[in-house]
Amino acid sequence: MAQMWITMGPQHPMTHGLWTLRVKVDGETVVDTEAELGYIHRGVEKIAESRDFTQITPYCDRLCYVSAMTWANSYIYAAEDLLEVEVPERAEYIRLISAECQRLASHLMWLGAYGPDIGSLTLMTWCMRDREMFLDLLQELGGSRMHYNYPRIGGVKRDIPVGFADRLVAKVKLFERRIEEYEMMLDESTIWLVRLQGVGYANAEDMVNAGVSGPNIRAAGVNYDARWAHPYSVYDQVDWEPAVEKPTSVKGADCYDRYRVRMEEMRQSCRMILDAIEKIPGGKNTNYSNGDEMILAKAPTRAPEGATGFSNYECTRGASKFYIQGGGDGRGKNPYRLSIRSPMFITIPYVAKTMIGYKVADIPAIMGSFDPCIGETDR
Repeated sequence: MAQMWITMGPQHPMTHGLWTLRVKVDGETVVDTEAELGYIHRGVEKIAESRDFTQITPYCDRLCYVSAMTWANSYIYAAEDLLEVEVPERAEYIRLISAECQRLASHLMWLGAYGPDIGSLTLMTWCMRDREMFLDLLQELGGSRMHYNYPRIGGVKRDIPVGFADRLVAKVKLFERRIEEYEMMLDESTIWLVRLQGVGYANAEDMVNAGVSGPNIRAAGVNYDARWAHPYSVYDQVDWEPAVEKPTSVKGADCYDRYRVRMEEMRQSCRMILDAIEKIPGGKNTNYSNGDEMILAKAPTRAPEGATGFSNYECTRGASKFYIQGGGDGRGKNPYRLSIRSPMFITIPYVAKTMIGYKVADIPAIMGSFDPCIGETDR
């Protein structure tokens, strides 16, 4: 049978975003792939050169609308490194709690979207139900449902509301029990196991050499998490450990391993949230007013030419990095340059090559298991 190229996208439901995968097939077997990106490129890095350091934060929320809080925090840490800001410890605890709530919401969005890829519509409804719990908590902090604009250079916009801690603990403990329900449903599903196990092998060494990071390399047994290896915020002061899966095959991690590592990562996020809310300086039932030094330190508004800032942040899909150079607009109020390293920009071209040798029907299972987000990829 003659080989031919077919196109999946840019609006195919398996893409989890707007991009195109060109697939060369021999019958039903994939023999080559090409990933085409850039459909929603917005030029965030260039826009940042004409905005002051505070005005850039809302753009970072929109790098990945499923994980807005983590991307905003990633930028804020680079800006604080540039401006040499000392952040109050209470604000760091609030940031950790908000980031891990966002990680739970993001992983639930991934799992919910992955369900229909494999054939489980029930999974989508369960995940959207539980995701709403964490979106409600994040909305209490930022005031918006998805784009929070909550972190600030020097701290956070406002303190946790009165009663927030009790609602947080109740929802996190409820969700810990729900994780067990998900596993009971999925790990005993023949369809789920057949579609995921032995499909989409990704070798640890190849992924590390390609620059893949986050849950996708931890699923292959690589024990690297920026929160653990290079602690920032107060991650070294709360109780948790990196979620690492030991692959069952020498070929590397399959789709099932990548599912398992994210389930464990949600457990670890719950664990650190519950610990952080008990350890938060000033008490979990205290509410400090806006601008209080307990939640926001005064930060410089200008960065001299030649000054640089950098962050290495563990976003929900891997290591996001910001590099900022000061001295923009002649007065130092804007960045001269801002560069963003997206984990998915590195991962998607690699993932496209892991599909070779599998069937066309396996493509949604393989791509979905890596949790792609095209917003952060195209920027």
